[in-house]
Amino acid sequence: MVERSDRAPLLDWEEVPSAEKPGSADGHERLPSPSAPGHGWSSGAGGPSSNRSAFNADGCGAPPVTSITHAGTDETPHPDKVAHPSDSGPRDVPLEDRMVTWEEKDQIVSVFVVTFNTRTGNMLEWCLPKDMDLDGVEFKAIASGSHRVTTDFIYFRKGCYFGLACFANMAVESTAERGARMKSVGILSPSYTLLYRYMSFLEHQVRLQLQSPGHYSPLEAFYEDKRALLRSSGDDVVTACPVNAWGAAINHSMHPEMKITHPAGCMSQFIRFFGEQIMVLWKLALLRRRILIFSPPPVGVVCYRVYCCCCLANISIPGVGAAVPEFRPFFYVNVADISALENELSYVACTTEKIFEEKRDLYDVYVDNQNVKTHRDGLKPLLRISSADREKYRKLTEQRKMLLYSQEENGDCVSSEEDLFILFFLEQNNRIFQTLSEVAGSPDPTLTQENVRAMGLDPHGDRLFLLHLLEIYGFDTLLVSDQLCCS
Repeated sequence: MVERSDRAPLLDWEEVPSAEKPGSADGHERLPSPSAPGHGWSSGAGGPSSNRSAFNADGCGAPPVTSITHAGTDETPHPDKVAHPSDSGPRDVPLEDRMVTWEEKDQIVSVFVVTFNTRTGNMLEWCLPKDMDLDGVEFKAIASGSHRVTTDFIYFRKGCYFGLACFANMAVESTAERGARMKSVGILSPSYTLLYRYMSFLEHQVRLQLQSPGHYSPLEAFYEDKRALLRSSGDDVVTACPVNAWGAAINHSMHPEMKITHPAGCMSQFIRFFGEQIMVLWKLALLRRRILIFSPPPVGVVCYRVYCCCCLANISIPGVGAAVPEFRPFFYVNVADISALENELSYVACTTEKIFEEKRDLYDVYVDNQNVKTHRDGLKPLLRISSADREKYRKLTEQRKMLLYSQEENGDCVSSEEDLFILFFLEQNNRIFQTLSEVAGSPDPTLTQENVRAMGLDPHGDRLFLLHLLEIYGFDTLLVSDQLCCS
């Protein structure tokens, strides 16, 4: 029996058109967004600035606008209001005008169609460019078990790129196709932060591919219009705008690189789904553990859980975390990704393949439904929720209630649940490392119960978590008071 995909109703956004400036259609080089320098991985403190969600008149979320806006808008301060000595751009061209050009340029490096063949299984049906290495993408764009749902969307990683694919399953009167036609239309980009722009387009195109297989002209036109320019050397790296230019737009106090546009209520669903368990996930994310989330299809909602987990580990204090592994989002993974995951020190990913549970060397933490578990004895005590965890969760839920009330009663269209959620954990993380840094620089670098409480932790229940934190982040000079005994 085919089930409907469990996806939020506000995903059917129209593609956000690029704002072309006069004279910009003359073939100038396309530049990627400064929100994803390099390959779109986390850049730690000092990464690009965040996006802020906009709200419709009914209070529902719409795709966030970028933090770099046209002159005359008032959602976000222009980056030129922040002094930046490295900004050496032309003085006669406002920085925000230059930045908006870079921000809105498209960076699609490939578009493809994957189909399910009853004899050979998943197969790549069509792609542009023809010489693009898409080996294995057929198993990412159609997840294991997708035959049970009618529609889905999947975020994934392919080499140094990120992908978004929209899947659809249509009943047909065909013996050769065994009564069902399944296809997926997807794209690749060096960063996942802009993939949301093309969700509606991909959903529409996969329906067209089901109804009229082999009709690729809209996809060809899309690729020619949106494709990024690769370096002349032929390397599969998209040209990035100068660091000194996009650096001026950085907002160091906000979450930078974890931004991925999501349906309204994504964070609410995450909080409701895990409840107090998100405090356990928060600790494990901050400790840079390898987290694997299992769930049967649909995959899209689980990809958002991957994103939400990444948001738990943001730190904006300069220098903190520079020596620890990056907390990389892999999104959807399958058995073809086993060799890649073997070499990862820290990641969060999701899968629909139960066999991963047996591959204990690939993960530290396995999340099945709301059940968070680990086979590592040193981490098992961290699965217990401390009194400080419950207090933090209570504060988070109270802040959410206040925000929702403000949106409903006062028409608050500035604040969003996503910002509240991410800032809550960002401030919590900053408080911890600020306290650790201050104690480490004091004449007596000993952590006391008062220090631990100042960090928002439980001196007894969080002692092991604190010891792991000191080891991983290199606070070797700190001593822990004997009064912090295990509970």
